[in-house]
Amino acid sequence: MAGYGADQSFGDWLAANGYVMPEGSPSAAVLRQRGSSYIDGLYGARFPGTPTNGIAQERAWPRTGAVAASGEAIASDAIPNAVIEASYFAAYYEAQNPGALTVAASAAGAVKREKVGSLETEYFEASGSAAANAIPVLSAVEGLLAPILAPADFPAVLVV
Repeated sequence: MAGYGADQSFGDWLAANGYVMPEGSPSAAVLRQRGSSYIDGLYGARFPGTPTNGIAQERAWPRTGAVAASGEAIASDAIPNAVIEASYFAAYYEAQNPGALTVAASAAGAVKREKVGSLETEYFEASGSAAANAIPVLSAVEGLLAPILAPADFPAVLVV
């Protein structure tokens, strides 16, 4: 698998943004792969259109039938620069916080029950290590991808 962008472009992006890789970081290719996997895993279902080469396609982009929020069509062979830069930011975050993009959280053991009079409520609540280890949502990545993401609860059919 190959991450979005290219090693040289990733290096240029780091320099343009004033970022310096920490000593002992994995290679640019490895970090780009991790950043791209994070982008596809967290946002892939919210990308417009469908993968151009179907389910066998390695990455979520390029996509067919993709339209930006502005209404502009995205070519079926294009990977938006926003996706590439978002993957670079995620890759840099991973370099700064090794393993942060691949953590898992569980609500196991977080069940809580409350009873007030005859009313009883049971709910799950993130707490302790589960909350601390949840996969991060990076505001810079959200901002970069906002113009091309569909809302998480966007209906398949809109009835007016």
